[in-house]
Amino acid sequence: MKVSLILATLGRDAQVLDFLKSLQAQSYANFELVIIDQNQDGKIDAVVGQFKGCFAMRHIKVNFVGNARARDYGIGFAQGNIIAFPDDDCIYDTDVLKAVVAEFVRRNTLAILVAGSYDFSSTRFSIGVNSHKAGYFSRFQMMGVEFTHFFAVDRIDRRLFYFDHDFGIGSKYAGGEGFELMYRLLRARNSAFYNPQIRIFHANKDHYTLGTARMLMYSTGVGAYIRKFANQRDRFMLYYIVRKMFIAPLFKMLLAGILFNRKRLAYDFYNLLGVWRGFLAYRR
Repeated sequence: MKVSLILATLGRDAQVLDFLKSLQAQSYANFELVIIDQNQDGKIDAVVGQFKGCFAMRHIKVNFVGNARARDYGIGFAQGNIIAFPDDDCIYDTDVLKAVVAEFVRRNTLAILVAGSYDFSSTRFSIGVNSHKAGYFSRFQMMGVEFTHFFAVDRIDRRLFYFDHDFGIGSKYAGGEGFELMYRLLRARNSAFYNPQIRIFHANKDHYTLGTARMLMYSTGVGAYIRKFANQRDRFMLYYIVRKMFIAPLFKMLLAGILFNRKRLAYDFYNLLGVWRGFLAYRR
């Protein structure tokens, strides 16, 4: 099985270099990298040039910005049976692609595979939804984050396999593009499995000690995708409205207050504020 990796990038070069090094070290060789380069200054030209001939790679320069739009554009160039969307600041463990292909071969009806996101540690999780326990999951407990998702496109209705350009960095709502796609595919009853033994490394940038601005920005996308499906009269969104907009954030704020953790309290408050902001603003 061939794996297509679609890398949308803007403003980073050293991190892209690290990711390409991790691809060069992969134990599975049947893959291609499609780089959608949104830089206008040739920022990564020299970096990409270092790996010419090391593995199959296409370097495509575009004159637009937007993470979801770039990834969506890259799908049109992908030739693999499996498609993934690595971040330009993540690193693959040596056996990631080998393990991903093995899971899809072993589970012949599996459409979506999710790896664990680790904070440059074999045990400490990073961003996204992670667990130490492997297993199948549904839209009630979506796992991972967009750069840990792998899709067997031959097992998916291709009409559903696209990114909504309203979501993601550089778009109207700064987050939520991965979960918007994931929910849409799970709603169509595609099978999904999470395996934390497949490790993708990414710095943990969603921790309250880093401040509240990032949480406020990304949580608007969560509220917006909830509103998008609620507008479609998807009754399962009631679960997310109750969980994401009431119970979970209020419980976290209460716990932070009990522990007198003012930074955590502010962080959780801005999470709640962002979700509601996105929910109320969607398609206004």
